[in-house]
Amino acid sequence: MNPRIASAAAGAVLLLLGLTACAASPEAAPTPRPTASAAAPKPSAAPAATPTPQAPAAEPSCEAMISAGTVDALTNAGWTAEPKEFVIGDVTLTEGLLCFWADYAVASDHGQLYGWSQISPTDAADAQASLIAGGWMREDAPEGVYVTEDPQYSMGTDEDGYGMTYLFGDGWVKFADTKQGLILIEWTP
Repeated sequence: MNPRIASAAAGAVLLLLGLTACAASPEAAPTPRPTASAAAPKPSAAPAATPTPQAPAAEPSCEAMISAGTVDALTNAGWTAEPKEFVIGDVTLTEGLLCFWADYAVASDHGQLYGWSQISPTDAADAQASLIAGGWMREDAPEGVYVTEDPQYSMGTDEDGYGMTYLFGDGWVKFADTKQGLILIEWTP
């Protein structure tokens, strides 16, 4: 007999013996069932433990601004973030940050933009007016005011046809290279 076949047969027999040893035997004692007089466990009055939320960083950073999954995906692709000054038209937002994620080891214009900043109502109005005067389009929504570039001039759009988009909320503004990209920005002060 071939030694490989004999070895395989012996292994199969050992496996079969191991599996049958684990099977319940017919003469095994039945599991005792609780009687009516057995005390039922009492529910605990203590509240269930909940995870403690992490406090946001004191200042926005490129890594803290977007979701951890997005940071992981970008860094695993070899991308790093380069912080930029956040400017909308003539309004410089000193309370925020604009981040350009890309692979800086190669010369390319391929990357992703994410931005977040606090913004006063006056600066928000000025920034929106500047964008709209430049051909951008305004869209009111329950979550705030979207201002997006005209898709015919966009270098790239999401599946809904939106290119670079700002979302103005109550005292803050978000920015991404597509409207769908805004959902990745999780920064809250």
